[in-house]
Amino acid sequence: MTFLAALRDTTRPDDPQAVQIDQDAMSWSELRGAASAFAATLDGAGPVAVNADPSLTTVVAVTGCLLAGVPVVPVAPDSGPAELAHLVRDSGATSWVGGLRDGIDLPVRTVDLRPSAEVPLPAPVDESVVATILYTSGTTGAPKGVLMSQGALRAGIEGLAEAWGWTDADTVAHGLPLFHTHGLVLGVLGSLHLGSRVLHTGKPTPERYAAAGASMYFGVPTIWGRIARDPESARQLSSARLLVSGSAPLPVPVFERLRELTGQSPLERYGMTETLLTLSTRADGERRPGWVGLPVAGAETRIRGEDGEVAPHDGETVGRLEVRGSMLFDGYLGLPEVTAATMTDDGWFVTGDLAVVDAEGFHRIVGRESVDLIKSGGYRIGAGEIETSLLDRPEVLEVAVVGEPDEDLGQRIVAHVVIDPAAVDGASDALAQILVDHVAEDLSWHKRPREIRFVASLPRNHMGKIQKKQLLPTAP
Repeated sequence: MTFLAALRDTTRPDDPQAVQIDQDAMSWSELRGAASAFAATLDGAGPVAVNADPSLTTVVAVTGCLLAGVPVVPVAPDSGPAELAHLVRDSGATSWVGGLRDGIDLPVRTVDLRPSAEVPLPAPVDESVVATILYTSGTTGAPKGVLMSQGALRAGIEGLAEAWGWTDADTVAHGLPLFHTHGLVLGVLGSLHLGSRVLHTGKPTPERYAAAGASMYFGVPTIWGRIARDPESARQLSSARLLVSGSAPLPVPVFERLRELTGQSPLERYGMTETLLTLSTRADGERRPGWVGLPVAGAETRIRGEDGEVAPHDGETVGRLEVRGSMLFDGYLGLPEVTAATMTDDGWFVTGDLAVVDAEGFHRIVGRESVDLIKSGGYRIGAGEIETSLLDRPEVLEVAVVGEPDEDLGQRIVAHVVIDPAAVDGASDALAQILVDHVAEDLSWHKRPREIRFVASLPRNHMGKIQKKQLLPTAP
């Protein structure tokens, strides 16, 4: 099947609201015509950088690049001057789409949403052609350009379609950024490939999600947490077929609250910019709070311990998650040595995440090896289970657990906690002890936090992921 198959199918019935961004909409034929017209301007062009705001202009520009076989570089609308300069320089972008930005001296391409002349669809391109250059968050240095081929995007989307029962009868709604895999590749391009209607809510508010009337909703835990705290909006999602959560672990209390309000369990999944989605619970299968399910079609996983051996499938042994499959990236742009360092000798991608797998093949992500594996007093402790335990307390709204250097323990467990003022009665020192005792009783004594730090908020990136490295002490 050719990538963007549904968009290319001129025999499918037209839909005046095939793609809707907030209040603006395009039909299949309008999008096909506008994207083809833009593609026709790209003959021989190099990568095109797109100011990826939530707009029809972004959708047409990205789609036009893919139809023409020209790599597209989605850029965050709020990226600062240094980040913007790096992305443009590193990607080798030859032109720019969107409003003028300081520091951009590339030729600007315009997008005509209603071209006057009909332009035929470009011929299908080879699936090995680079489709997108998506940049990682850059938590360990400058962001790296991830090269994703058209074939990888197609394989990843079709694997999800099989797991989720995703068809052209669905309507997908989300309010996610269009410069990341979640919002752009899954939320928009997935719909253009499979034929489902897609509705971007503009802003990811509970009220806008409630008004969308979709069969599938995509969100990150921050969004789902807000919806769970808005019972009226949450109940409006009861008629949906799937509530999909990703990009970060969904707290178990949010999972349970959504199930209570909507009558259905959220569907959790796992992936990375470099791998698309490789694990997911299924539309027709078990949905277990805190677990991200089974490998999707075309993907394989393995969990390896520190000794390099495959970890037992006992649901408890923590190991490094490695994946392989047809949806993996082609490498980091201009960084062959970095790319090679992420691959094993036998061809598996080392995700950098820690996970456990049970006898049924269900996976649970423990966290990032760099910040979520805490070695304290001779124990290997996953930060995620402590966070889940603390979130069971009514006083705790958000939490991030890290390991800090300790002369005696190696690392001591420190919990950064955002509390609900309405649920707090008494001094913070007393509450801190209550939280420590709760973990000690709920899990085990050696997993208790050695320190509770109450904070107003936690540092997050565009997708709502907590940036734990910003919580760690800097070296003197």
